[in-house]
Amino acid sequence: METNKSRAFCCSGGCAKKDTFDWWKAYDIFDVVEYDVVEVSFKDGVHKDFYHNPGGLAVTGDMVVVSAEVGYDVGRVSLSGELVKLQIKKKKVRNTGRFGKVIRLASKEDLEKLAHARSIETQTMIRARAIAKSMGLDMKIGDVRYQGDLRQATFYYIADGRVDFRELIKVYAREFKIRIRMHQIGVRQESGLIGGLGSCGRELCCSSWLHDLRSVSTAAARYQNLSFNQAKLSGQCGRLKCCLNYELDYYVEALAEFPKNVRKLLTEAGPARHIKTDIFRKLMYFAYEDNEKMRGKLYALRPQAVKEILEMNKRGQKPANLTQLQVIVPATTQESSWDYENVGDVIELPPEKKRRRTGRRRRRTDRHHATKSSRNKNTSRKNKRPPKA
Repeated sequence: METNKSRAFCCSGGCAKKDTFDWWKAYDIFDVVEYDVVEVSFKDGVHKDFYHNPGGLAVTGDMVVVSAEVGYDVGRVSLSGELVKLQIKKKKVRNTGRFGKVIRLASKEDLEKLAHARSIETQTMIRARAIAKSMGLDMKIGDVRYQGDLRQATFYYIADGRVDFRELIKVYAREFKIRIRMHQIGVRQESGLIGGLGSCGRELCCSSWLHDLRSVSTAAARYQNLSFNQAKLSGQCGRLKCCLNYELDYYVEALAEFPKNVRKLLTEAGPARHIKTDIFRKLMYFAYEDNEKMRGKLYALRPQAVKEILEMNKRGQKPANLTQLQVIVPATTQESSWDYENVGDVIELPPEKKRRRTGRRRRRTDRHHATKSSRNKNTSRKNKRPPKA
């Protein structure tokens, strides 16, 4: 029996993979003419499809038996009613007349058969990977999904290019005694199928709620002033994190108020170089170039003040200094407001003893010099010519 369990074991107890929230059911509203198409989810959202629901046979949450290309399949109704029209439009499904049909509600025997199919999928995937590797195919089996009647299995694989798996299908058919269907996916889709925890500590977006995977570019990191560290910007799939696009619109809108390509400001006290930009506080920080390694005082200016100084520099004018134009940034945390308990009078820690490593370093140095000198002596002996007779 399929249950809405989280693949990443999140603290909420189960996010339901690729779940669809039917907000229409939260209101006391019913349709006079019920839409006869429902959305059915298989294996907690690994695969979803639309089926005709004659006579309102099933509602959201019911386990149903639906028609398939070969035999039948068992899934859960994830969406019903008028919201299915919006889902069909969102996924750009055109051939609405070729939908399958909901045959009946799933019985106890159907659910037991489905539970058995789910229990053998992991073992099948491991064996399928070994067979593909032994045949020397450049591909990886990411997941396996058995049909509810155990007559067909879908193998989700990853490959850089096209793979000739005609012989592989024959081997799989003899090994597993089932009809084989191959489906190629990308690395981001594989991450959504397998699931896991992200660097934020939450379940991966692609495996819990994110349905459409949009492209992410390095421009999203540049707009948000993030360092171009590939290890931090990449997700478990090896691609840029999808969450880089979540706040991108806000950053683009906020950066429209800042002047572009500002490197330095010319003042009577000297040129001041742009150090950093605080988008949330809407401040730009500058420091005078005469300071050693730019570690002097930073002057926080509003974007409007920076624009005015740039206009003055274009006209050949310079302000006296940045002191009068700077913004005093209040400290976010004052020492007087810290909430802590002084344990110095209760617990006294012993002084920390530092290990002396000078002797070890000396022994290593002496050993290195001794080895080097012995090598030089051996080399000189080999190069020494015998005396002439």
